[in-house]
Amino acid sequence: MKNRKSSDIATISIFFAIMLLIHFISSFVFNIWPVPIKPTLVHIPVIVASIIYGPKIGSILGGLMGIISLITNTIVLLPTSYLFSPFVEHGNLYSLMIAIVPRVLIGITPYFCYKLFKNKAGLITAGIVGSLTNTIFVLGGIFVFFSSVFGGNIKALLAGIVSTNAIAEMIISAIVVLAIVPTLSKLRK
Repeated sequence: MKNRKSSDIATISIFFAIMLLIHFISSFVFNIWPVPIKPTLVHIPVIVASIIYGPKIGSILGGLMGIISLITNTIVLLPTSYLFSPFVEHGNLYSLMIAIVPRVLIGITPYFCYKLFKNKAGLITAGIVGSLTNTIFVLGGIFVFFSSVFGGNIKALLAGIVSTNAIAEMIISAIVVLAIVPTLSKLRK
């Protein structure tokens, strides 16, 4: 039992380090990127861990992803920071829910999706579902809890995000999950 806990802690630590690296590199690159598409990539290690190690480790990593979002939006103030941090102006408890709950779910949904198929199509589907979990629950939370923002015209903002970032995130997630999971699964055995 002790070895299992140590192994889980090591796994979580390695994936969390990868998530932080992806976060810092993508933040740097997307700040100088001249196009409006700036997909979230930090969720990919959460999806991969969920498929390989199960929903427990996946949900812990998803929670850590939410904490990364919370801290980033508290420290680096953007016009949308209040959506993910209750500690900035206009932020509230709903901001905390939007930052954490969808990310925890990213660690759960791909595991069960992959378990349905257990093949390449299952990996692609798990990558897409993991990405969509983030998109649907974050944007849904923003729509439900902050629809009065932007003069009630939040639909235009959300449609813009779905039509650009969400599609890019789904494609990237599906490709990376399909490429990485089989190799990591073999290494794990």
